[in-house]
Amino acid sequence: MSETIDLRSDTVTLPPPEMRQAMYEAELGDDVYGEDPTVNRLQERAAEITGKQDAMFVSSGTQGNLVAVLTHCTRGDEIVVGDQSHILHFEVGGASALAGAQVRTVPNQPDGTLDPSDVKRVIRDRTDVHNPFTTLICLENTQNRCGGLVLGPEYTRKIQELAHEHGAAVHLDGARLFNAAVALGVPASALTAGADSVTFCASKGLAAPVGSVLCGSKEFIREAHRWRKMMGGGMRQAGVIAAGALYALDNMVERMADDHHLAKKLAGALAAIPGIDLDPGRVQTNIIIFSVAPSGCSSSEIVARMASRGVLSDALDSSRIRVVTHYGIEEPQVERAITQIAAAMRG
Repeated sequence: MSETIDLRSDTVTLPPPEMRQAMYEAELGDDVYGEDPTVNRLQERAAEITGKQDAMFVSSGTQGNLVAVLTHCTRGDEIVVGDQSHILHFEVGGASALAGAQVRTVPNQPDGTLDPSDVKRVIRDRTDVHNPFTTLICLENTQNRCGGLVLGPEYTRKIQELAHEHGAAVHLDGARLFNAAVALGVPASALTAGADSVTFCASKGLAAPVGSVLCGSKEFIREAHRWRKMMGGGMRQAGVIAAGALYALDNMVERMADDHHLAKKLAGALAAIPGIDLDPGRVQTNIIIFSVAPSGCSSSEIVARMASRGVLSDALDSSRIRVVTHYGIEEPQVERAITQIAAAMRG
């Protein structure tokens, strides 16, 4: 078997040599005291890029999202999320278990958005003593389980206006924020302007090994530091990993266009393979989700066949498979993946 092509996620990226060197040479200090110069530079850069007043380095996107919920909400409050959101499906119920927030879902539309009328419908009447307060609406950009679809800046601002009208805030799970910015050809700050807080991941398409950043107002980040500390997130000489994220922000954003190009090429080829149901026109960034229901096989069976042929993927449910392009996947790997996936579908 030749080299394995790992399309499970953009979290499997390995840092380029220049990023490793930056990490090796990073200036260090105790970040819990606010004295790590590399972490401080990363936080300043992240705040600048997202158009927020301040930022805080966290260990992961899940930690960043949970700290955001803890900071925005009090126990017994309700948060609104999409029924395909990462917070709902992949964060172990932390919003409920640790933040004490009740989670209420509305359907993600085919374009990844939440219909504003659905959001308005579930916002609680604060004058009714029986109701929890709706204090937070969470969006996701790009929308992972909808196929990496992008939310535009006008949409996010519209949801924020609705939220503020009812005394709620908006948190943006921007794990793949920069994929969205590159796809739309706009600065990241245009996509975060309609959010009161935002988390983005350095360890996905940006190819850093560890870490995410939570951004918001100075008051919000000041309170978020308390929650991060309570969760065991004070990482002391964290500059050694923050340096990777800082390098990524300066050097790994524009190259995401290559990932998007390869994803669209891969999607076009997959759509032509018998047994696969896929509309390649829906692929906007680096995530492809396709159904194998027409083949009569389960997704787990096809994933196993693909793996036996050196192509790793991820089964989303009984019929759908996700593949993701990323740093380290280039044209030859995509060409070989197409051949091997076709063979897997033939059985």
